[in-house]
Amino acid sequence: MSKIAFLGLGNMGLGMATNLTRAGHTVVGFDPSPAAAEKAKAHGIAFADSAVAASEDSDVIITMLPSGKHVLDVYADLVPAARAGTLFLDCSTIDVADARAAAELAVAAGHSAVDAPVSGGTVGADGGTLTFMVGGPADAVDQAATFLDAMGSRIVRCGDAGAGQAAKICNNMILGISMIAVSEAFALGAKLGLTDQALFDVSSTASGQCWALTTNCPVPGPVPTSPANRDYAGGFGSALMLKDLRLAQAAATDNGVDTSLGRRATELYEQFVAQDGPGRDFSAIVTAIRSGAFDAKA
Repeated sequence: MSKIAFLGLGNMGLGMATNLTRAGHTVVGFDPSPAAAEKAKAHGIAFADSAVAASEDSDVIITMLPSGKHVLDVYADLVPAARAGTLFLDCSTIDVADARAAAELAVAAGHSAVDAPVSGGTVGADGGTLTFMVGGPADAVDQAATFLDAMGSRIVRCGDAGAGQAAKICNNMILGISMIAVSEAFALGAKLGLTDQALFDVSSTASGQCWALTTNCPVPGPVPTSPANRDYAGGFGSALMLKDLRLAQAAATDNGVDTSLGRRATELYEQFVAQDGPGRDFSAIVTAIRSGAFDAKA
């Protein structure tokens, strides 16, 4: 079994680190949040005073951090200090260019590097059922597979460095757009006299079927496990959706791709997060659509 440094023990990272300990690995964590430290210790995860201390003599360094700047700052500190051949495994969702820059730093110093952003939310993190979208050389991905298997149920190698991030932001652009489309359909259906259940019963088995409808249904009732039945608590926060949509738009701009629906989805989530706060599940955007809170000319 391996010694793993896990940096970033928030809602996602804590569950992932816990599953690595259950698989028999020795995990030493670090997070600057005192609350995260207490939760980690309660889950039996050893906790260090700094990222450098957590990473000492580690075979693997896993990062689950908020932004590319955080990842690059951590790599700048740890890459020179890590022992030769350390595997750097970044599970954050960050800009493709930052992911490639981080990998280059690690590889230039004689280490292996993989970007492996996740899909599956906190439920998947806790249950070990995450999907990992992985970028990196085949040998490095093979090296990472043991650890990814302990945290998830599906690993998809998408290409070389940065490809995992590319797949994640493209997928979440689809998700953000489709959630808005589903929400607009429920709003229109209600005005036309349809019950939410009737529209769901038709669309869930017809050409409108999609994950945003059948798994994360934005209205209470049809899918009992969706966050809509918990006043949109938990799930995938609207601020995180906005972050991913912005990453997709930045990549589209950098690469000269016109993503007009992605751009409009970003604008709507920007308005929604500003009006409603970032904490509720991204499907709560249906409440703004149904209330007419968005400026139709914006």
